Amino acid sequence: MLLDVFKADGFSLNSLTAALNAIPYTPTVLADSGLFTSAGVSTLDVSIESDGKTIGLVAVQPRNAPPQVVTGDKRTLRTIKVPHLPERSTIMADEVQGVRAFGSQDQAQVINVIRDARLAKMKSQIEYTIEAHRLAAIMGNYYDAAGNQTSLFTEFGVSQTTVNMALTTTATKVRTKVQDVISAIELALDGLAFSGIKVYCGATFWKNLIEHDALKTTVLNWNAAADLRNDPRNPISFGGVSFERYRGSSVVKIPDGEAYAVPQGVIDLFITRFAPANYWETVNSIGSPFYAKIEPLEMNKGVNIEAQSNPLNLCTRPAAVIKLTEA
Repeated sequence: MLLDVFKADGFSLNSLTAALNAIPYTPTVLADSGLFTSAGVSTLDVSIESDGKTIGLVAVQPRNAPPQVVTGDKRTLRTIKVPHLPERSTIMADEVQGVRAFGSQDQAQVINVIRDARLAKMKSQIEYTIEAHRLAAIMGNYYDAAGNQTSLFTEFGVSQTTVNMALTTTATKVRTKVQDVISAIELALDGLAFSGIKVYCGATFWKNLIEHDALKTTVLNWNAAADLRNDPRNPISFGGVSFERYRGSSVVKIPDGEAYAVPQGVIDLFITRFAPANYWETVNSIGSPFYAKIEPLEMNKGVNIEAQSNPLNLCTRPAAVIKLTEA
């Protein structure tokens, strides 16, 4: 029976969630970078405070409990609701009717194949959305529960440093500009150690960078730069900094004439916090990156499958990420 298959353990909350988490994630730049430290929280919102330099998480409180009171003239406290990212798909009984898996008459196997395909598509779309949220964090913003971007600089009164790289000017000493970026990061980190600097570049910023005479006469003449000459999308190192073109889309992208310099090796500089799903089974539990659950349709004509994630992505030291402009 079709209904019996959907009632099987393979369609329970735990089994569906396990299946969803087992699907390989869609490769994305920031997901692959290892910049973001992920953990779960047991609340639907996160309290954060700032001392003017660093943004930190406040100790987790029970749901509906008042937030922690913070004293001190320079400290500000905000409570941010974690964004909710749901996806839904429907498997109708007619999709299984007359269809069997290759070399098998097992109806359950057919349904599982359809289920896994839907979960994979939903997970891919959720991961791409999380990538957009992480890119916003790189640029000093965060997504609120309504799906709007809010500036951490405005929210906490932190200043953003911008370095004009003047890449459209032939005489610009790009190495000197790079040293300005390094100095700005060192100042913002106030002595905190870091292992390197990665600059994520918008499209035209990248083109003007690799076409600038300062790089053509140095980096592009090295034997080690042969790959870049063949494929101008490859990352390059210059002045002790690694530059990389951010391969985004028309929606998820760094503005064309901008770039963002990110210090590497700083513990919890970027964080992702996952809140629990809005199901009875997950109330007050520690959040997981993904959840999946089914609900039968009227007259058992099929099932709705829902996948969701509840991520909050933040930069804890937004002033340490330096904005670069091409002109």
